[in-house]
Amino acid sequence: MTPTLGRKATAEAVGTGLLVAVVVGSGIAAQRLSPGDTGLQLLENSTATAGALVALILAFGTVSGAHFNPVVSLADRVLGGLTSRELAVYVPAQIAGAMTGAIVANLMFDLDAVTLSTHERASSGLWIGEVVATFGLLTVILGVVRSGRSSAAPYAVAGYIAAAYWFTSSTSFANPAVTIGRTLSDTFAGIEPASAPGFIAAQIAGGAAAIGLAWYLVPDHPDVDLIIPHDHHEAA
Repeated sequence: MTPTLGRKATAEAVGTGLLVAVVVGSGIAAQRLSPGDTGLQLLENSTATAGALVALILAFGTVSGAHFNPVVSLADRVLGGLTSRELAVYVPAQIAGAMTGAIVANLMFDLDAVTLSTHERASSGLWIGEVVATFGLLTVILGVVRSGRSSAAPYAVAGYIAAAYWFTSSTSFANPAVTIGRTLSDTFAGIEPASAPGFIAAQIAGGAAAIGLAWYLVPDHPDVDLIIPHDHHEAA
């Protein structure tokens, strides 16, 4: 029996929520455990995120594809893996999950449920960083899945994100839903709401470039689902 659309949406919401809870929660913990050492805080944050990505993709991949990211879902729609109806359900589920995850992280550490971030992240260098981060993420996903190695996707994605925390100027948000969720926490991982649109635009641009590269490199490749193969024909 294939998952219904409701189950897929639930998997996307819960998976994205847990991902953001890890990103924000580990950022708060890092601030408290390693005060004054930004490098160590970033190491703690990136390690927790990479570990969570492996686990969450393995847990939810066979239900929804474990996108947890509107740009990944958009790429899947463009390449024929999702229907328009599924895309219209996935994206709100991911955003709602991301916001809930940030709230839960705040509450776990005895902070207000919602405190809008004051961490300004607005410069051309950071936007370029987000283009590169998202381009790389989609290129890794598309390269792994379109080569028939979907089982390696959880590890490839986690490895890339762990690296991109360090080599990109923006610390690799690479995800519009996660970006929105992170506006709700005025902590280490936060981003002020006014900075979010620039990040999201850069993420979409990076994703579009990755899709174009995939078409150029493998123009005759059949449609495939991302990240873990799943049947998209039954939706209720």
